[in-house]
Amino acid sequence: MTAKKNTTRKPAVAKCPDCDGKGETTETVRVGSRKSRETADRQAALCLTCFGTGHAPN
Repeated sequence: MTAKKNTTRKPAVAKCPDCDGKGETTETVRVGSRKSRETADRQAALCLTCFGTGHAPN
């Protein structure tokens, strides 16, 4: 008698719409008093929608 293979698969998880499944977003760096002037520099930030998992919220 042969053992039966388990053919169930995990359901596909949807990507987060804000970070495209990466878990990080980029933010523009602002300088000056009251952060009024934007620079050309960018920095990585944790996606607040999915908290860095990359999966779409329920």
